[in-house]
Amino acid sequence: QVQLVESGGGLVQPGGSLRLSCAASGRLFSRYDMGWYRQAPGKHRELVAVIISGGRINYADSVKGRFTISRDNAKNTVYVQMNSLQPEDTAVYYCNVRNYYNDYASVNYWGHGTQVTVSS
Repeated sequence: QVQLVESGGGLVQPGGSLRLSCAASGRLFSRYDMGWYRQAPGKHRELVAVIISGGRINYADSVKGRFTISRDNAKNTVYVQMNSLQPEDTAVYYCNVRNYYNDYASVNYWGHGTQVTVSS
């Protein structure tokens, strides 16, 4: 099992910044991806950004140039720095870890979510 603890959500004005953190613990294999997803009211959960185990990074088009994901492997922690936040970024943000048994099998773990609200 893998446990994920998120922190850093809150209320911010448009144009403001927030930094989310997610610390993973438990049975992590040598290969695991770490990332962030979000779900706004009435919408499906969507990818925000992910760091693949080898270091490649993928961003949603909607956050490119504004959000920066980073990862501290020594601490098993993933961060997302969110700048120039807009009301449409309001959502519950979920940390995700995909833990690979091998090249063909993996398991997904989710955090409980942290609310980000962008409003004046």
